[in-house]
This record gives sequence, structure tokens and C-alpha cells, in this order.
Amino acid sequence: MTEITNFRGEAEPQSRESRIEQSVSELIRRVGERVRKARERKGIPRRVLSEMSGVSPRYLAQLEAGEGNISIGLLQRVALALDHRVEWLVGEEDPWSSDALRVAELFRAAPADVQQSVLRALNPEPAEVMRAHRICLIGLRGAGKSTLGALAGQALNIPFVELNAEIEEQSGMAVSEVIALYGQEGYRRLEAQAIERIIATHDTMILAAAGGVVADPETYNTLLGHFHTVWLRTTPEEHMARVRAQGDERPMAGNPEAMEQLKSILTSRETLYARALAQLDTSGQSVESSLARLLRLIEDRKFLS
Repeated sequence: MTEITNFRGEAEPQSRESRIEQSVSELIRRVGERVRKARERKGIPRRVLSEMSGVSPRYLAQLEAGEGNISIGLLQRVALALDHRVEWLVGEEDPWSSDALRVAELFRAAPADVQQSVLRALNPEPAEVMRAHRICLIGLRGAGKSTLGALAGQALNIPFVELNAEIEEQSGMAVSEVIALYGQEGYRRLEAQAIERIIATHDTMILAAAGGVVADPETYNTLLGHFHTVWLRTTPEEHMARVRAQGDERPMAGNPEAMEQLKSILTSRETLYARALAQLDTSGQSVESSLARLLRLIEDRKFLS
């Protein structure tokens, strides 16, 4: 509190009226300084700001000099012309040194999806709420994700979605064409978008994800946070045999080292797959046996409760 001295040289508290006047003066000075800084940062001449806001150049000059006595209405006009909130001009914290105000400005200018991501990060819901009743099967091709996912969906009377089918539906082309046109990076973007759409439209479902989804950290974290993930695993030999049994000869065609490459991929992703909430080994199991074990796992872990 500012103090004055009496005739004995003793400090006396400043009067309430003086404090109010001083606070008003400080506010007008602060607003003027921020208007000037905001205008200069945007490279807007005072004449242009006058035209944009409808406030006279003379009054803007007084305002920036800390001599204005601006009304709330006029101040709002200036704030809008500078693309700022009026609170940003009058707040006590310096917006150029305050992380909170800087973040608030960035948040306001960000797209809706970015704002939602920020809100989720700053105020996360409990994991059970975020995952809802969504189940995601992950693992290498040939693990049984599509077969078991479809059968489990039928048994539980809940939707089954294959991630690549969702990507193809939205893009209007086969995954192979997507990769040929846009490369792996383009495919990964469509994959991430497809997962966000599925989260937004399904609270209860089973999803079969592509084997490489774990290679993108952000997308995989989204899966882990919004789905009860189950790693379907088997031996490299069974992976290869199942893919070939489906009529797909690509893994072996003209590539004598295909099995070694498959083992290398499995080894490199093992730690990532192991981040799933649960694992189910389908090695040497019939489809019926694997399905029964998957349904039991879902019930025991209360993924749909």
C-alpha cells in the first residue's frame, strides 16, 4: 500500500479514494501499453487500427500514451480489432510474461480438435471412462484379429470394425492405393483420423487394428487410452501359415528371407505390443478355442461392464 507522511514524519495509510484513483490510473496506463504492444506486434499502423475499430486516431494516441479514459464499449472495439479478448488488455498479469495468458491465447486460436486434445490432457477422465466399452485387438497380421474380432462381436452382439476397412471407406480407395499415393506417412494420418472418428461414434465395440499401428507413438497412445487393448499373439510360423492359408502369398513371394524378416518385426514390436492391457496366445489353438478364451478374458477383465 502506498503511504504518505504526516507533519511528524510518520507514515499514514493512503486514503481509499486515492487508492482507487491510483488503481484507475494504473489500469489506463496498462491498457494503453498493451494496446500499443499488440498493435506493434501485428504491424498495424494507428491509422489502420482506427479504421478497423472505429476509434479515432487521436483517441488511440491518448490511449496508448496512458492518458485515455476509455469506455468499456470502446475498449471492446479496440480489443476485437486487435483480435484479443478485452480481459487480455486489462488483466493485472503481463500477457507477454504470463504463460497462462499466452496459453489461453493459443488455445483460443487453435482448431476444435486441438482444443479437445488439450482439454483431455489437462483434465483427463478416469481410464475406465475414457475406454468406455471399446475393445481393440492388436498384433501382427495372421494373429486372428479379424476372425476373432468378428466372431466375438457376433457373440456379444456389439459392433465389430476393422480399422483398414474404415480407412478404405473414408478415403474411397484400397489401403494399398492409399500407401502408393500418399506413402506410409499419409496412411498413418488417415489411420489416426479413423481412430478418432471411431472413438467419437462408438462407446461399445470391438476394433481390429493393423499390425503396424503401434509404430506411431501418438496414435498408439490414443488406442491405449480409449480402448481395452488385447494383444493376440502366436508364433512366427503360425503367423506366416495363417496369412498363406488366407490366399495371401505376398509374405513369401520371391523373398527367401521372409521368415527372418517376420521374426525381426515381431521382436522389434514385442515391447510395444506388451503395453496392451491383456494378452491372448492363440498358438496351436482352434478358432473355437481361441474365441472362447477371448470371451472369457473380456468377461473376467470386465471390459464391457
